[in-house]
Amino acid sequence: MAEHLSQSELDYPFKLLEYINGFRVSKVIFSACELGVFDLLLKSQTPLHAENVAQELGTSVDGIERLLDALVGVNILEVELIDGTACYSSTDVANLYLAKGSAKSLYDMIIYYSQTVYPLWNNMVDAVKDGENQNEKTFGISSEEIFQAIYRSEEEMLKFMGLMNSTWVLDGRDVSTAFNLSCFKSIVDLGGCSGALARELSRAYPSSLVTVLDLPKVVQLARQHFDEQNDTIMFQEGDFFNGDIPPADLYILARILHDWKEDKCLKLLKMIHARCQPGGGVLLVEALLFENHRGPVMAQLFSLNMLVQTEGKENPPSRYSNMLSSAGFQNIQVCRTGKSYDAILALK
Repeated sequence: MAEHLSQSELDYPFKLLEYINGFRVSKVIFSACELGVFDLLLKSQTPLHAENVAQELGTSVDGIERLLDALVGVNILEVELIDGTACYSSTDVANLYLAKGSAKSLYDMIIYYSQTVYPLWNNMVDAVKDGENQNEKTFGISSEEIFQAIYRSEEEMLKFMGLMNSTWVLDGRDVSTAFNLSCFKSIVDLGGCSGALARELSRAYPSSLVTVLDLPKVVQLARQHFDEQNDTIMFQEGDFFNGDIPPADLYILARILHDWKEDKCLKLLKMIHARCQPGGGVLLVEALLFENHRGPVMAQLFSLNMLVQTEGKENPPSRYSNMLSSAGFQNIQVCRTGKSYDAILALK
C-alpha cells in the first residue's frame, strides 16, 4: 500500500483516518434516516433551525445540531447563517436517495444496514476466525438455516424485502439491459422477492412475460406491501431448491448464488439447465470480484457480508463460468456494469 501513497499521505495518513472513521459516517446517515431528518427537510419549504428540527422529531437540540452539522460536513445537507443562526436544508442527493418518499429512496436499504447488517459486522473478528456466519451470536438464531435467520420475523422479512426493493430500484435497469434479452419471451426471476428487478425487466422488455417465483410468505407480503398499480409482472409461489421451477425461456438468479456453497449452487444450476429448452438460458446478477484480487472494493465488502450473514461469498467471473459450464450451459458472456452489480448470461 505504502508505495502508492504520496509523501504527504505518508507524513499524515488522511486517507487511512478517513477509512478508520468510516463507520461513524455510516452511523450519521443511518441515524438521520431513522429519525426522519431527510423527510422533514424535504417537506419544509424553508431552511430549519436545529430547534425546529428537534421539536418536530422529538430530539435534544444539542444532539440534533451536532448530527446536522456532521451531515453538512459530508455534503449531504446544506447550512446557511440567517441572523447568526444556522439553518439547515436538504441537498438534491438527500431528497432523491435519503427521503423515504422518493421514487429512488434508499431508505429501506439504510434501515436494513443499520438494524441488521451493522450488528452482524460487530462480530466480524469471530466470523474471520471461525469462517462461519454470525447469526447465532448476533440474533440468537441458528447459523445453519440462513433464511430462517434472515426471515426470523415478519418485520425482518419486510426489512429484507425493502433492502431488495431499494437495490433493484437503483441497479435494476443496468443489469436488465446489460444484454439484449428481448429474444426471451418468458422470463422467471427465481427468488425475485419484492418484484423490483422483475419490474425493471418488464419495462425494458414489454413484450416479454415476467414472473417472480418465491416462497409463499414472501409472495404474500410482496403483493401486500410492494404491489404497484398497473403491475405487469406475475407472482408465483414455490421453492426452486425443491424443484418448483416453472418453464421459461430465461431464468434470472439475482443475488442468489452468492448466498450458498458451491455444491448447492451447482445443484440449482443443473435443475435450471434441465428445465431450459435449447436456446434458453440463465442470467446471473452478482457483484463480481476481479480475478487479480484487487477489487472492486464494493464486491470485496459484500463478500465479507456474505461471511457474517450467509454460507456463501462473492466470486470472480471464472468461478461462475466454471459452475455454469459444469451445469451444461454454453456461450457464457460477462458484462461489468461499472456499478454495484454485474451480469453473466449463459445459454443452453
